[in-house]
Parts: sequence; C-alpha cells; structure tokens
Amino acid sequence: MIAPLSSASVPRTIALVRYGQIPEVARSRFPEDLEVRRGQKVVVQTHRGLELATVVDIVRRRAEDGDDAVPMEIVRSVSAEDEAKARAQRNALQGEFAAWERRIAEWKVDLQLIDLEVTLDGAKLILYVLNDRGPECTKLALQAAAAGFGVIEVQPVSAQGLVAMPKGGGGGGCGSGGCGCG
Repeated sequence: MIAPLSSASVPRTIALVRYGQIPEVARSRFPEDLEVRRGQKVVVQTHRGLELATVVDIVRRRAEDGDDAVPMEIVRSVSAEDEAKARAQRNALQGEFAAWERRIAEWKVDLQLIDLEVTLDGAKLILYVLNDRGPECTKLALQAAAAGFGVIEVQPVSAQGLVAMPKGGGGGGCGSGGCGCG
C-alpha cells in the first residue's frame, strides 16, 4: 500500500487513470520528471501490484485542497516489453477461465465468474465475479488459497460496475483480508 503524501509534499498536479480488466478510475500521483498526458499508457502501482493504465485526464490541484490521500502512483510509461507481457498474460488466462469455472462449481461457491486478470508483475490473480461482497467471495478466496493458488483477489461486480469496499474497510478485495466479509 502506498502511504499518503504529507500535505507539504502534495503534488500540484495528479492524473486520473483508468485501469483493470473491468475498468476503474482513480487518482494517481506521478514523479515530477515524468511527462504525463491524456491518453498515455502508463504502468501504475496499485494495492494489487503493477498494472497497465491509461491516463484519462490531468487534474490541477489547488494548494488549499485538503485531500492528500492519492491511492496510487504512476511508475513509468508503458514499454513494448510491458505490452508484450500483458498480451501473453491475457492469452494464458483465456485458457484458465473454464478451469476456474469448474473449481468454483466443485467448491460449491455460489458465484458466477465473469473475467480473470493478473497484475503485470504477476503478484496477484483477480477473479471478477457477478455478486455482492460477502461470504461467497471470502469462501472462494479461501478455497483458492487452500488449493495452493497463492494470492487471489475476488472482485465482485454488479450491473452498475465494481462493487465498492464498505466504508471503513481496508485495502484490497475479498480474499485480501481487508474486506471484512465472511
């Protein structure tokens, strides 16, 4: 997790970035020596790990703005190697979808899998499921961990988009220990 900047070091400019297989938009700080523009593809450090993102807009901040908690940071512009790695990861996951649907059925978890994603650094697999946050998300994450699949984040999705973390919850999705469900 990236620590919030102190108000003395709050950048005067931040970027809005869109990231994730099921897109999410968040504010992102960036190094002063990195030129960032609308539409640029970048690599961001999120609570899940390194992810590809697109800059949606640049936001000028006033010095008196009190909100200094910027949830992520732009690490660099996307390289050809980053794009090749992301493409290879997406191709590999295409073959995994049916296997994850089978596991969910075998484990008797009442969720519908709608997409898979892995972070650019391979740190985390994200399972997007059609559901509310709750015990079934936690059950899936626990079953996956018990079966040796490592760090899995279960991200519920509704017709309105990603299901947000309850107020007062920690970072991460179900299965990361921060959602308080289960």
